[in-house]
Amino acid sequence: MNTIAIIPAFNEEKTIGNVLSVLQKVAPPLDRIIVVSDGSTDKTVQTAQSFGVEVVALAKNRGKGAALKAGLDNFSTDIVLLLDADLIGLTPAHVHSLLEPVRQGEADMTVGIFEKGRIATDLAQKLAPYLSGQRAIRSSLLAEITDLEKARYGVDLALSRFTESAGLRVKEVILPDMTHVMKEEKLGVYRGLVARMKMYWEIIGYLSKFNSLK
Repeated sequence: MNTIAIIPAFNEEKTIGNVLSVLQKVAPPLDRIIVVSDGSTDKTVQTAQSFGVEVVALAKNRGKGAALKAGLDNFSTDIVLLLDADLIGLTPAHVHSLLEPVRQGEADMTVGIFEKGRIATDLAQKLAPYLSGQRAIRSSLLAEITDLEKARYGVDLALSRFTESAGLRVKEVILPDMTHVMKEEKLGVYRGLVARMKMYWEIIGYLSKFNSLK
């Protein structure tokens, strides 16, 4: 059963190497690792290439949903592992715990939930697990979501809404001692807050669109 990892990344040169170094230890069952640089202006592309993984470099920032779609358009697979590029504390055990329920036919999609990482990120995922970017899913299901490219930051919500509406089997997987770099840490307090509000606005926009189609 072919399995690939897709990591959408926008200006993540400082953290993506840590994620890739862990993924390289998980082969098999992971067959390929693909980084999709979403119009990055830093050294995200060069850093990813230095690990020998496959890179899709988008010329302009098109949003997380479009980055995921670009990865899917360029590679075929049975199962897709989705991970954020700014994870802290990722281990091979975390990767296996996300992949195995789908590989063994126990779930159609897994959703990773941070635990004992940091209070802020733990709480955010407990309140809204459907926004987690750590997932494994059968690629045939992803092909049924027609608006991934337009979802931007709403892509994680799109995945959760789709599996819920289709009555698919979803398993939440605890990811102990894991967290991620917050936007305020990457960009500074003001720019980070602006970026966070933009992210929430895109999520709300997708949710509004989804509800209007019901």
